[in-house]
Amino acid sequence: MRPIRIQSFLIASAAAVLAGCSSTPKTDSVALPPLECVYPDSPKDAAPLWICDAPVEGVAVSAVGVHEKSAAGAAFMKDQAAADARVKLAQQMKVHVNNMIKQYVETTGAGSAETVDKVNTSVSKLITSETITGSRIYRSQTSPKGGIYVLVGLDPTVTKEATEKILKTSMNNERALWQQFKAAKGQDEMAAEIAKMAAEGRQ
Repeated sequence: MRPIRIQSFLIASAAAVLAGCSSTPKTDSVALPPLECVYPDSPKDAAPLWICDAPVEGVAVSAVGVHEKSAAGAAFMKDQAAADARVKLAQQMKVHVNNMIKQYVETTGAGSAETVDKVNTSVSKLITSETITGSRIYRSQTSPKGGIYVLVGLDPTVTKEATEKILKTSMNNERALWQQFKAAKGQDEMAAEIAKMAAEGRQ
């Protein structure tokens, strides 16, 4: 009978050990905070903040371009990404100049809302990737998937000069429209003042 008792004791001990293991509390996995910025083509990987349109010091107006990995090589990819960024930069410049016009009107009280809308439409037609000069590549980054991202922008001085040039061209093309701004200043002076507001707003 003794062997039977020993065998029963071993079985009971093993059962107790298994029960103890099964009752051990499970530790919860720690949730990682979400990434502040990721690559659009590799959303699980952290990316530089400028890829998500964060401001970059010394750049007044900017845009991010991208090109997927290509057998044509890195130089070709970078050129294509820069071209993509310059098209987007023109759109950003339209928003920038339109905002400056609205800010000028709000500050001076010159011109009606309807006039502002017409002027902004006129100005926007003049801004394209071909008419914006002085832009350059400030940042470039290759994603884990092999795509290349570039940041193209204008510094504050170039932005001010470009804004003033665009406004003067619009004023020459649409004299009657701009004259609806009841401003005591001449058009060249008004263009310079709006452009100056744009530069000061970035300081």
